[in-house]
Amino acid sequence: MPEALILASSSARRRALLEQIGVPFQVTPARIDEPLPRRSEAPGPFAIRAAHAKWRDVARRRAGTCLGADTIVVIDGRILGKPTDDRHAASMLADLAGRSHRVVTAMALSAPDQGAVPPGWQAREGCWTIAVTTAVRFRALEPAEIARYVATGEPRGKAGAYAIQGIGGGLVASIEGSYTNVVGLPVAVLLEGLRTRLVWPVGGGEKAKWRTATR
Repeated sequence: MPEALILASSSARRRALLEQIGVPFQVTPARIDEPLPRRSEAPGPFAIRAAHAKWRDVARRRAGTCLGADTIVVIDGRILGKPTDDRHAASMLADLAGRSHRVVTAMALSAPDQGAVPPGWQAREGCWTIAVTTAVRFRALEPAEIARYVATGEPRGKAGAYAIQGIGGGLVASIEGSYTNVVGLPVAVLLEGLRTRLVWPVGGGEKAKWRTATR
């Protein structure tokens, strides 16, 4: 079987993005508890630490090019993770309504045996890491709109309690930066990290191909 990117995540959104751009991948979810922010820990470093923890767990079990990722929503310096229940989701959405927030997705990608670290990435314990930020502004929302959106069930399991690629796209007035970053994976930045290892794109409807064996 041709080598595939090992995705250390069970996220359906990340799988869909990799399928969309034609990167071959296999899913091996990390078997760790979701990392929590430490006291006074900044959003970017926290997201990188969480992505690295997921990468490390899977990279220890699987040989190959592994990708760990973590997405958070930040408003007023507060990190919004996934809602614990529908009431929590409604509270998050009320905080975001009519305001701007940041979506931060961090990635940890297995480093090749040789090769320069791509611009923007940082070398760390056998991998490269990066955090990408997108600014998102919600339109003003009435309480009834929030309640109806929560009732769809879409906010469950989503950072910030919304999915921009789904019904939640109707909540968003504007974005500044990478759209796919808000979905859960900044694919252009990922492809830069894979540039020396992956031939992308290829013709004839085929998936991208690895240039050489990678670690």
